[in-house]
Amino acid sequence: MAGRVLITGASRGIGAAAARLFAREGWDVAINYNSSREAARRLAAELSGLEVRAVPIRADVSDPEQAEGLVREAEFSLGGLDCVVCNAGIALPQQLLTDTKVEQWRRLMSADLDGMFYVLKAAIPGLVRQKRGAIVTVSSMWGLTGGSCEAAYSAAKAGVIGLTKALAKELGPSNIRVNCVAPGVVATDMNGHLTPQDLAALKEETPLGRIGAPEEAAQAVVFLASDRASFITGQVLNVDGGMVI
Repeated sequence: MAGRVLITGASRGIGAAAARLFAREGWDVAINYNSSREAARRLAAELSGLEVRAVPIRADVSDPEQAEGLVREAEFSLGGLDCVVCNAGIALPQQLLTDTKVEQWRRLMSADLDGMFYVLKAAIPGLVRQKRGAIVTVSSMWGLTGGSCEAAYSAAKAGVIGLTKALAKELGPSNIRVNCVAPGVVATDMNGHLTPQDLAALKEETPLGRIGAPEEAAQAVVFLASDRASFITGQVLNVDGGMVI
């Protein structure tokens, strides 16, 4: 069953790929972006050609007032929400924890974890009133295993998994499912700093022997949001080519 979905961080990467897949399945889509205005507008125009509503909405989800405004605008524009995909996030340069500045730590936590809290706090009452809905969060394989020189990012993404599992228990009685996708190494802007040597080493570590595509992670997001996953909640779906087994 198609519905109405808000995707945070949807102007590029996994978020944009998910927006395209949702639209192809007939969902109306609210496309959240922060700084990539033109990319979001181009994506909205592309999706509108599929005869669905596609609305770009600017908001910095790390700001609680903007996050609440985002949800209210998405609900107004689409006539309500059936699913929220919390995908927005940033990463820091690879560095030791002792080299991580307090300001860097706070900026990452604000974007990757606090922002998810702000968006969901605003969106959950509407889903509860409907007595149905789905939430899909996006974590990382580092949220499961921890990554050397990725302590802040690993901590934030582990927090996403904990939040997902807690909300699955909290919202299950309201017929709201909450699941998480944990991508491995995916060809997005976030991994654009990796050298060919880095990528070759990561491919070597991956049982399937390659880097993932944003569309592959997005397929998992759309599946978990759909009725095809109607008896799945509180789960973390790894999309990592077998790197975490």
